[in-house]
Parts: sequence; C-alpha cells; structure tokens
Amino acid sequence: MTPPEAPVTDPQGRGAGSAPAVSVCPQAAPVQRIDVLRKRADFLRAAAALRQGTSGFLLQARARSPEETALPGLVRIGFTCSKKVGNSVLRNRARRRLREIARLVLPELAQPGWDYVLVGRPEATISRDFAALQADLARALRDVHSGRAQKARPRSEPAKGRRRGKG
Repeated sequence: MTPPEAPVTDPQGRGAGSAPAVSVCPQAAPVQRIDVLRKRADFLRAAAALRQGTSGFLLQARARSPEETALPGLVRIGFTCSKKVGNSVLRNRARRRLREIARLVLPELAQPGWDYVLVGRPEATISRDFAALQADLARALRDVHSGRAQKARPRSEPAKGRRRGKG
C-alpha cells in the first residue's frame, strides 16, 4: 500500500486546483523555462520596446524575433535598480522582491518568446505591500499583451556604452 500524497499547495497555502490559471493568450505554448537576462544589449532592446508603469516598478517588454528564439517555451527576464533606489542593501532588497514576484507570476501570465525587464522604483519597490506588487505585475503583463502598454520613446542619441572621451 502506498501512502496518500499530500495535496500540492502554492506559497499562499491554497490548493493547486483552487484558482484557475489565467491565460492571456490561449493558443500560446506554455512557459517551459525562465532564463535571466545578463547582457546589457538585451536590457537595452527591452527598454526600446514596450513599457508599462505600475506603482511599485516599471515593466519593459519586447517580443523576440523567431530567429532569436532558440527554445520554444523560453521566457527571459531581467531585474535592475538604479542608485536612486538607495544604497546597495536597499537595491538588493528591491531586486530580491522583484525576483520573487516574477517567480510567482510569470509562469501563469508570461508568453514564450518575450523578454521582460523589471525596473525598481525609489522607495516604492521596497515599501509597497508584496501582494500589491504581485497584482501590479499581473496587471502590467496583461496590459503589455493586450496592446495597452506604451511604446518606448525614441532616444535622442543611441546608447553605445561608456564614452571614451571627446576630441
């Protein structure tokens, strides 16, 4: 006789079948893997595409071209907090909070073939209620995928990295 298995629960203690999964795009393949953006060029490409502001952070998103998409269920995400957020302790705390809301929300609402960047806001990312941050990310993802997000403003001068000097 095998022992009965414990019911699967999510971090809030609800049963796995208690809340229906929200699907933004029903014909899209499910998210199979989430990778972290590490290259500056990937962050810049996401910043130049779509953006959706929330009270706790800014979401930047872009759909990758089919040539860029190596794996069919891949979503990539990046996290950034400028020095305006605070010292290194506060920036790291803000990034940890952003990573955790992404871990909880992205598998349900992200679409494969997209890059997302979460940009922390000064004071708001750290002080905002965690449940409210999760709701902000869910709403921002829905807005991005439904076409309600804003297109990024074009830069007056392209960002090319550090300047070596003029002359």
